[in-house]
Amino acid sequence: MCGFAGFLSPSGAGDERLIGAMTGCLRHRGPDASGAWVDAEAGVGLGHRRLSIVDTSSAGHQPMKAGSGRYVLVFNGEIYNHLDLRAELEGEGRAPDWRGHSDTETLVAGFDAWGIVKTVSRAIGMFAFAVWDRQERKLTLARDRMGEKPLYYGWQGQGVDRTFLFGSELRALQAHPSCEAAIDRGAVVQFMRYGHVSGEQAIYCGLQRLAPGCLAEISLSHPNAVVMPYWSAVEAAQQPKTETSLKETVDALDTLLQDAVAKQMLADVPLGAFLSGGIDSSLVVALMAAQSKQPVQTFAIGFREPR
Repeated sequence: MCGFAGFLSPSGAGDERLIGAMTGCLRHRGPDASGAWVDAEAGVGLGHRRLSIVDTSSAGHQPMKAGSGRYVLVFNGEIYNHLDLRAELEGEGRAPDWRGHSDTETLVAGFDAWGIVKTVSRAIGMFAFAVWDRQERKLTLARDRMGEKPLYYGWQGQGVDRTFLFGSELRALQAHPSCEAAIDRGAVVQFMRYGHVSGEQAIYCGLQRLAPGCLAEISLSHPNAVVMPYWSAVEAAQQPKTETSLKETVDALDTLLQDAVAKQMLADVPLGAFLSGGIDSSLVVALMAAQSKQPVQTFAIGFREPR
């Protein structure tokens, strides 16, 4: 787990110290390293806290610039098929001189070669990221298909202090002086009724969560965020299905499960798995143990019925 935060300010206010204050609130998400990048002329700042999993060297440090220098990326999550994407880039002759083997570097290389939308459409994983296009002076936010990784954003402040804020957690946005943190009464009603704030709504007025499977684009010349889906669960479910036998279905499921587990085991640090004691988690751990090149630690989670 990593975390990031940033701002886009029409007044150009903000520096690396401000970014540091925002990402300092996310240290629990990324204790291994921190980084900041600010373009005062463009009014943009990006900050990152890193939990090193893949490529623990400085080659995986963020914010990360693309080889062309056009894109600057802060990223939280993991791209499970990033080695496949690297192979595609190399096969097309569009790979850069790799500095390391992180999935973050694979993403920015994809942006250079295919653009942001086509790259994120090819990416398989759990992720949220913010990328600044220095050529177009445009910020793009993205969230994975299932919404596993959080991403909040919105305009805060008044007049010259009005600033677009974004980040992995609301507490990082609160660290910016423009953040008003005014409680949204409608969100409170949801929380009291359901125990959570649902959908894209956040607890503060003017802030919201990016919907799963979506991209949001914003620039100072077009300050209203344009949200567009790059994947739809409904469309995926409605795709034509081929008739298969029970054995073929079971074999296909087994292949998909083994492939999914194998792709999620890419790490340069020890692996662990949480067990609920059910058949599904036991099966996953068995697959992990069979495919892992290093010991897999397991952690049991106990549940007790309320009395």
